[in-house]
Amino acid sequence: MSYSLQLYTLRDAIQEDLPGTIKKVAEIGFTQVEPYNFVATAKELGAALKENGLTAPSGHAPLLSADQDEIFAAAKELGIATVIDPFLPAEHWQDAETIRATAEKLNAAAKKGAEYGIRVGYHNHAWELESTIEGKTALEYFEGLLAPEVVLEVDTYWVAVGGQDPAELVARLGGRVKLIHIKDGPINREKAAQLPAGQGSIPVLDVMAAAKSLEVGVVEFDDYSGDIFEGIAESLAFLNAQSAGAKA
Repeated sequence: MSYSLQLYTLRDAIQEDLPGTIKKVAEIGFTQVEPYNFVATAKELGAALKENGLTAPSGHAPLLSADQDEIFAAAKELGIATVIDPFLPAEHWQDAETIRATAEKLNAAAKKGAEYGIRVGYHNHAWELESTIEGKTALEYFEGLLAPEVVLEVDTYWVAVGGQDPAELVARLGGRVKLIHIKDGPINREKAAQLPAGQGSIPVLDVMAAAKSLEVGVVEFDDYSGDIFEGIAESLAFLNAQSAGAKA
């Protein structure tokens, strides 16, 4: 299992200076990143990653609402092996019929992705856990409709905000969970109150232990009231310390 950084965390800095921001990420100690909106920045981002020895095993892109061929071509150029749809608003998770339609679209995207050698996944927010369909959370109902090759990236913070225990949820979802978003904080919707990993109320280590098929743990802040570069550095230091302890 390796660690990555969701670049949305640094969106303001990236907008001002993409190459300089990627350089800082490498200097902090990250070796992997998870780009967002990478179709628009593929050339500049690709050059910056290469220059700083970073790879991008996964990336976020709106597979269900944008040109999939364009997305997969850009992903291939960047070496992204898994493309994850990051967001479908709450109205998509309120009834079985709409969820079935979404699963069919994602399964179709996965077939197209396979032509490029790219895997497809979905990333949750809180509403997929707040809605119940046939006695299950909407996310678990959705998971039961996905083709075997489709993966989930569980945002553990939003699972907790949605009222579920994130460690128990990833255990129930089993081998489908290949990536998680690691973030911490007081478990509410105040994004700026989010904290570096290990400093809030999310059982980060329990979640990672429960995700038996985990490939990548992706550090992310939706927002942060402190210095964001210090925040991501503290998260990585916490995770690396735990990994070192586990190996000792």
